Amino acid sequence: MEKNPQNAPDAALTDFGFRQVPTAEKQALVRDVFDTVAARYDLMNDLMSGGLHRVWKRRLVEILFLRRSPAHVGLHMVDIAGGTGDIAFRAARAARRLGTPLTVQVIDANTEMLRVGAKRLRDAPDTLPVGFITGNGEHLPLADNSVDIYTIAFGIRNVTHRADALREAWRVLKPGGRFVCLEFSHMPSALLTRAYDAYSFRVIPPLGGLVTGDGDPYQYLVESIRKFPRAEAFADEVGDAGFARVAIERLSGGVAALHSGWKV
Repeated sequence: MEKNPQNAPDAALTDFGFRQVPTAEKQALVRDVFDTVAARYDLMNDLMSGGLHRVWKRRLVEILFLRRSPAHVGLHMVDIAGGTGDIAFRAARAARRLGTPLTVQVIDANTEMLRVGAKRLRDAPDTLPVGFITGNGEHLPLADNSVDIYTIAFGIRNVTHRADALREAWRVLKPGGRFVCLEFSHMPSALLTRAYDAYSFRVIPPLGGLVTGDGDPYQYLVESIRKFPRAEAFADEVGDAGFARVAIERLSGGVAALHSGWKV
């Protein structure tokens, strides 16, 4: 039998946007992307989405079930690829309003993004129980069954091996733990998809160049969205990692989607 048929994917290569690159090089390429945009990452999110990313992130926090913890039992949450602290700060403040003790640990492979988040924490008008550490989502520096909530927003698309990252999420969560992933997705409407593609490819990279001085990271961003699986296919991957009651919630007509599940 032929060992490497012509149409079989080469395990030594992986997607980096529309390009195929050596698997071993993808993490460094992604790191370079976020080194470039870290200082204006959140500003670009506002400009690209017209502020919608704030609505999506608010909905992510709403489905974390932060009320489930008894008042005397604290929850531990880990936010992967959340270097600027956006999700972590939102969750910490929401938990405080609900009277739920919560600590949040942000883990990101990119030190520039973490530097932005740490500065935002220092400059915050309130004291938040949030910490920042460097780490890889495929090899988390966390013990088995040690986390109540795992979140990742716009980060799963950038890992080299999604299956490994999802298995790590399942490993570190406690039984009964909550998994929530916010990611760009594919719109069900062909007409809306054409309009969205036109906007994405013609507007976002030039806008990124204007705001950050380099449009290439945003060319990668829009390409990587197209290479990411459709919502149903990604939900299957979440289920394959061991999660139960996997759910999809499409946002803004399918521009983004929330995927959630439980470790049981």
